[in-house]
Amino acid sequence: MMNAKILIVEDEPAIQELLTFNVMQAGFLALRAEDADSAWLQIRSHLPDLILLDWMLPNTSGVILAKQFRADARTKDIPIIILTARGDERDKILGLESGADDYITKPFSPRELMARIRAVLRRHVPQMSEETVAAGGLELSPTSHRVTAKGAGVELGPTEFRLLHFFMTHAERVYSRTQLLDQVWGTQVFVEERTVDVHIRRLRAALEPVKMDNLIQTVRGSGYRFSTS
Repeated sequence: MMNAKILIVEDEPAIQELLTFNVMQAGFLALRAEDADSAWLQIRSHLPDLILLDWMLPNTSGVILAKQFRADARTKDIPIIILTARGDERDKILGLESGADDYITKPFSPRELMARIRAVLRRHVPQMSEETVAAGGLELSPTSHRVTAKGAGVELGPTEFRLLHFFMTHAERVYSRTQLLDQVWGTQVFVEERTVDVHIRRLRAALEPVKMDNLIQTVRGSGYRFSTS
């Protein structure tokens, strides 16, 4: 996974430190919070790709916080893994019904935790994967940073590459300029919405020689989409 940001919400310093170490060892970026308030502060400045959420937190529970994340427009699609010492099946169902995508009972091995994180990210944030993506006659390799169209190479700048990777892993869906800025540029980068239009034009220009520019479609009043139809 490519530099996915993992928000660790855990109030026990020793456990938070251990989780941070394991997350960073696996090549992820770690954000830390010890309660609900500090979690929201982190989210406002650095939107995470996945949230590791402890069930028992000061002043609130991880289950309540998970429900709040699911009710908020910015965080409703961020995958959540709940960490808990509760192994009872009813608790597990309660955790999943709160909106969590997975549930890990303590104690767990670092290997199991990383496997769960990678599996959830693959399902929810496919552009973070290093797997080669193919769509509409294009093939994109995140590891070699190459794009080919029916065997012919396509030269792209770094931003156009990230933009195309996001589009190819979310084909047929319409994204507004604001959504593309959040997903491709990141929430901590402050650029104007019109910047998206500039990079869309560059991406189309790069795809034009191989007659693939029509894959990037403008949806009037809504935004852009990658479509093979």
